[in-house]
Amino acid sequence: MSNLDSMYQEIILDHAKTRHGQGIMADPDGESFQVNPTCGDQVTVQVKMVGDVISELVWDGKGCSISQASISVMTYLVEGKTLTEAEDLLGLFQELMNSRGKGLDDEKLDRLEDASAFVGVAQFPARIKCALLGWMAMRDATIKASSTEGEGQ
Repeated sequence: MSNLDSMYQEIILDHAKTRHGQGIMADPDGESFQVNPTCGDQVTVQVKMVGDVISELVWDGKGCSISQASISVMTYLVEGKTLTEAEDLLGLFQELMNSRGKGLDDEKLDRLEDASAFVGVAQFPARIKCALLGWMAMRDATIKASSTEGEGQ
């Protein structure tokens, strides 16, 4: 194992153990529950929006280290971002997962910060769904939050 692979593995394990954003929100603007039917990993993502900015994102779930670490990294990356910026990051992460382990150029990897550690996961199709689970929940929760914006006013 190269030093880079070892560092990536350490980042994933650190996020799986010390999860950023794990919790439950009392009154979210949007929420999404997602399950990976292949392995049983599951997550509920809740968001609070201020305009088009994700002001707070929390999640609760269970699953493998890959899914839990990916959700932790995603939470760190998208909190405080606009919906457009969060969608851009999702697009980059999907591109990384579709790279079959070849990775992306340095500029794109820099934008993904700790999420770039998942480059090795992209070599294993069964694990890609684990890594994308929380990102899909984030997308669904923000869509729901945006669609309910203005209701009751």
